[in-house]
Amino acid sequence: MAELIRAEGLTAGYGDSIVLEDVSLAIDEGGSLALLGRNGVGKTTLLLTLMGLTRLQRGRLALHGNDITRLPAWRRAHSGLGWVPQERFMFPSLTVEEHLTVVERRGGTWNLERVYKVFPRLEERRRNLGNQLSGGEQQMLAIARALMTSPKLLLLDEPMEGLAPIIVQELV
Repeated sequence: MAELIRAEGLTAGYGDSIVLEDVSLAIDEGGSLALLGRNGVGKTTLLLTLMGLTRLQRGRLALHGNDITRLPAWRRAHSGLGWVPQERFMFPSLTVEEHLTVVERRGGTWNLERVYKVFPRLEERRRNLGNQLSGGEQQMLAIARALMTSPKLLLLDEPMEGLAPIIVQELV
């Protein structure tokens, strides 16, 4: 299998504080990686660093062999990184369907029909505003919104938080 992402020697943090030191990883296409550990060990910081949202002091990051180390977060997203942050960031004035269609990548592998097949509850609630959803529904929407960008790699921070066990089983 071809390599999807490679991180080599990442050292990053916030301001002068270093949270990650010399972290390396590689994920092949079709592969997955779970980061497990107690609070405060750098799991979220690693995901933020992969997305370009922390101060990278050293290291290199490549997506499909292309160096994305110096790319800003929005360019990394356009390159194929999908991001589901722990905070769901719902727009209270947008409906469920608007949340999804505003980020849809035309001609991508994900569309409303496919997302609604995975998350039928979102189709039922498609006309509701983002702030009218339960916590679990907001989490489904956050994941669905990231999928609508048809990412090559989906980064999920605390993805199962607030989801019913049956939905977790479907996602796994």
